[in-house]
Amino acid sequence: MSSTRNMFATSLALLAPVCAFAADGPPDGSTPEQKAAIANDPTYRRQDLVLTNLPRNRSAPTKLFNGRDLSGWDSWLGYTVPATTYGTPSSAPIGLNHDTYGVFKVVEQDGAPAIYSSGKLFGGLLTKRSYSNYHLHVEYKWGANTWTPMPRNNGVLYHSHGAYGAFFGTWMSAIEFEVVPHSVGMLLTVGDSKGKPSFETVDWRVGATVPVANDPSIPYPSRRYFKGGLPSRLTFPTWNVDAGADAEKPLGEWNSLDLYVFGNTSIHVVNGVPVMAATNLTTKDAKGRTIPLTAGRIQLQSEGAETYFRAITIEPIRHLPTITERKQG
Repeated sequence: MSSTRNMFATSLALLAPVCAFAADGPPDGSTPEQKAAIANDPTYRRQDLVLTNLPRNRSAPTKLFNGRDLSGWDSWLGYTVPATTYGTPSSAPIGLNHDTYGVFKVVEQDGAPAIYSSGKLFGGLLTKRSYSNYHLHVEYKWGANTWTPMPRNNGVLYHSHGAYGAFFGTWMSAIEFEVVPHSVGMLLTVGDSKGKPSFETVDWRVGATVPVANDPSIPYPSRRYFKGGLPSRLTFPTWNVDAGADAEKPLGEWNSLDLYVFGNTSIHVVNGVPVMAATNLTTKDAKGRTIPLTAGRIQLQSEGAETYFRAITIEPIRHLPTITERKQG
């Protein structure tokens, strides 16, 4: 699959034959309103970005995975038939800490313990604790099996809050550090579907602002992270921004993800390359008022493909690193 494809949009398109999507599926740029939303985006070009001014700590990071079991984590699983997740499910979600299917478990992989996420059922493994102002480190590797026609798909959701399974019965509302081939680091806002099988009626309660540029080689909204680009608010229909660069290693190799979060800002780093920066992360309170989103739980996804996670650590930070463009010549 081309490295210039927006894999999330492609994933949803490929699910169409097996998923009961509502007629008003994900936006595709076909309406005047959708076209107008991206009309002023500047043109994308590849940037050589590096991290400087990294936060330092004297103490060692805290391990979120102890290498033995899933202590410190909860599981939430969606529907027994994942193909109905974005359509009309015939049953209730499997729910909290009822993983009798072995979707999440500890295994040995490449001579070391890892968390196995089967992908066969959709859901999340969530930290019991909520975190703010931190540096999260995660290593992942794809497994051999995929369970739907969609490309490999997974993610790390952060600042997770609200009700279990708010988004189509499966994930908490959150900001997503997307993990899909060639688009690792894409940012998505995960809202609350209100129990309805429609993207149009989702409460996109989570918001973010990302500097963007237009890359017409990827599907709508054709946006990539671009340092110095047009500050864009992620709201429906422009609810995702692709990674600024493809920094993933070849299939079968371990990759490192680093997430820096301070206040209501964040930076996504893939194998040492900064590929996303967001500001003004927000959600809504019980009265529907927009408020800063500065903390929440961390979710590791299960979404259609076998994935292994290891070396999961977290440490407090007092500032974000700085993203700098390295000039050519």
